[in-house]
Formats: sequence, C-alpha cells, structure tokens
Amino acid sequence: MSERSGETAGLSKTLDAGLRVLELLATHPDGLTITEVADGIGVHRTVAHRFVRTLEAHRLVRRDKDRRYHLGAGLVPLAEPVERDLRALALPLLEELADEVAATAHLVVQEGAEHVRALLVVEPRRADVHVAFRAGQLDSIDRGSAGMAILAALPEQDGERPEVTRARAQGYAVSFSEVVPSVHGVSAPVPALRDGAAMSVGVSVFDLAAEVELGRAVTSAAERLARALR
Repeated sequence: MSERSGETAGLSKTLDAGLRVLELLATHPDGLTITEVADGIGVHRTVAHRFVRTLEAHRLVRRDKDRRYHLGAGLVPLAEPVERDLRALALPLLEELADEVAATAHLVVQEGAEHVRALLVVEPRRADVHVAFRAGQLDSIDRGSAGMAILAALPEQDGERPEVTRARAQGYAVSFSEVVPSVHGVSAPVPALRDGAAMSVGVSVFDLAAEVELGRAVTSAAERLARALR
C-alpha cells in the first residue's frame, strides 16, 4: 500500500480529490489548465474536469478567459472565520514586531505531523525593502525557521536537524534560503498553550547581522502572544 493510500484509508475519495484540487491551485497563482490539474492530482482529464466543474459551481474555483483555473471568491467567506480570535490577538503584535525590526513578520501554525502553514503575514509599514509572501503558504515542518522553532519546543528527537537542537538551546530558530531564496528566517515558538495548536512567531530578513536582536524580538512577541491567548 502506498503512503498516500494509507493516509486516505476510510476517507471519501471524491472529497479528498476535490480538496487536493484546491490545494494544488493554491500553489499555482497563475492558474492551471484542466490537463495540468489532472496530472497534478493523478487522475484522468475527464475526472479532473468533473471535480473542477463541481468546485466552480460553488464558486470555489473560477476559470479565466484562457481557460485556466484559479481559486475562487467563494473561498473567502469560508476562510474568514478560521482562527478569527487568534488572528485578532496576533495582528497588533505582528504589526509591532514588523515595524520594530523593519521586516516581514509571520505567525505560523502546525498543520498535521509534517507541515506548517503561514496563518498571518504582516509587512512593515516603513522599510526600504522587505520580503513579501502570502498567508496560507504550506511548508515542510523541518524546513525553515518557523517549523524548526515548533519542533524545538518538543523534546529532543533522534535524527533531528542540528538547527533544531540549537534552537532549543537558544530559544529561537534560524534558517537561510529554505522557504524563500536568499532570505533568512528567525522564529521563536509560542509557549505551549492548553488545547492549542503548536505555532511560532518569526521574521524574514535579507541581512542576519542583528541575529541576537532579532531573536530577542521574536521571542518577546511569541511570549506576549501566549499571554494574550491564555
């Protein structure tokens, strides 16, 4: 049995495929043709067309004049209530952090055992240059400072990356060019919350000369968010 088959055992294959279409389109902002969608989720073109047409009927997918498919506006009202309280509490803290260090700040939450997702991304209001990326981005938990910070909040694991071990000792994780090319990430885990998802607060910068100061800033923001959520 394949790894994918094991993951989907007992699930609705049709619903699973439809959700994989949405996940695929989320990673292709320029859209995909129906053939590319079919190849991306591993089904026949006719089957992919049926999935896409159903999603289109619910405004979850839209088709442009070049017959390329994109995520649709119907997703907006579905996504807006997600983690509303967390977003409301985190936003002013991230805005303050972004302006303090003149860099893009982000709140990242663990999603499953192997991934993290950027829940909130805030760009600095006053900076000559800064990193730009979108909320909702899904990344491997062991790549980039955000995921490694979350792993560092756990007990030491056999075979973990040295960067995770170092992050556990110093209180924040550092990475380079792992999520965004040529960009440093500095992230700190949000102290454990009862019944809460594991998460981290971090910044993305082009220059790591002020690593210690950045580490203190993200650690402070993570601790303040934890207090606000209690």
